[in-house]
Amino acid sequence: MTDRSDLTVPIRVLPAARPARSASVTFRAVVTGCVVALISVFVTALIAVPIYVQAAERSSREALATQANVVAALLRAKSFRRVPPNERPTIKQLSDQAVDVYLLVDGKVEPAGLPPQLVQQVAQGKPVSVRFAPINGRLSMVEGRPLGEGDGVLLARGTGTGLTKQVLKSLWVPVLAGLASGVLAGILLGRRLARPIRNASIAAARLSSGDRSVRLAVERPAEVERLAISINELAEALATSEGRQREFLLSISHELRTPLTTIRGYAEALADGVVDQESTAGVGRTVLAEAERLDRLVADLLSLARLEAADFAIEPTEVDLADLIRTAGQAFAPRFAQHGLELRPELPAFPVSVRTDPMRLRQIVDGLVENALRVVPPGKPIVLAVRVTPGRAVVEVRDGGPGLSDDDLAVAFEKGALYQRYQGVRKVGSGLGLALVAALARRLGGTMEAGHAPEGGARFTVYLPHTVD
Repeated sequence: MTDRSDLTVPIRVLPAARPARSASVTFRAVVTGCVVALISVFVTALIAVPIYVQAAERSSREALATQANVVAALLRAKSFRRVPPNERPTIKQLSDQAVDVYLLVDGKVEPAGLPPQLVQQVAQGKPVSVRFAPINGRLSMVEGRPLGEGDGVLLARGTGTGLTKQVLKSLWVPVLAGLASGVLAGILLGRRLARPIRNASIAAARLSSGDRSVRLAVERPAEVERLAISINELAEALATSEGRQREFLLSISHELRTPLTTIRGYAEALADGVVDQESTAGVGRTVLAEAERLDRLVADLLSLARLEAADFAIEPTEVDLADLIRTAGQAFAPRFAQHGLELRPELPAFPVSVRTDPMRLRQIVDGLVENALRVVPPGKPIVLAVRVTPGRAVVEVRDGGPGLSDDDLAVAFEKGALYQRYQGVRKVGSGLGLALVAALARRLGGTMEAGHAPEGGARFTVYLPHTVD
């Protein structure tokens, strides 16, 4: 025999990786609020600044035109024209307002620097209104008014008023206001969004630790409401499932303990020599029956465990249901005769083809028939039926036994439910048979239904997808 001690490989358990720390909902809401505020400020500036600058330039041109009209009217007055230009208060006021005054006398302009075409136009008696004119190396708006006989006056103001720069410099105020409002809105929104998520996280942690009494308050908005409802439903489902599991385990432990106690008692009697030779055969039969009962219970438990596994083998093929049920009836015929029961097949005259696993389907039929054989009294029928409904093929096992109540039908396929109700009242199996056949039906792509049979007992129906020829 080969020594395998040298084949042992040490296994080092690595610590579980911690999830990377991510930004909180509040932080993301704050960042989002700031970004939205900044975008709003800059978009508003891009739209409003050009409009404001254009309006300011238009207002400046209109004001310059008004000033040109006023100066022209004053210069037309003889008394005003006799005053030297440097002593005229109006001209001084205009100079203080960054407006350059050009006087045209006999076709000559003072001071120099105006474009000749503008001077010539005013000298010819035509008014001038120009938005951009190059004067001394800079662009200026010009308003000119003729005074007659080659005289005139022209006012010029630079277009570079600095409005755009002033507006852009003043943007820091709304930017700071936008950032402040974004931070405030982000904090409020983040806390509002994070609170139900945080509550749900705490509830999930309590659920994972085994606390099934946790419930969340249902509040708006709709997404938070659905989250709270889902957590509450999960808690209720876990509580119900664990309660049924505890009841099932208690039932199974009792079911295991009873035959083990019997076997142990007879084994001790045999070991102590209490059982005489004549009683040995009877004791052996009792021990064998209890061992078979244990074997059946363990087999059902293993089958249910295997059904939950992802690698449970299903080998579908084309199956004629009528032929499969006919074969099953022939196999059970001797036991029907032994129990004094009537086997009543209801099969169509044509093949009913389905694509399924024949071995698993036969396991379902055998389980249902075994269940009926246990409770149906002699002289009563057991019906094996096959029929077709739109899109589905139907396999039915009906009996004339004691049947099930409406409350029984609601829990018929739950593990151990009927076993607990009828233990000591009627013959029961392991308490797992109906749960097993229902799980098998689901794995075959079908459904299982329990109901009342017209024969007076229980009806169990398997629905399978029907292959249309």
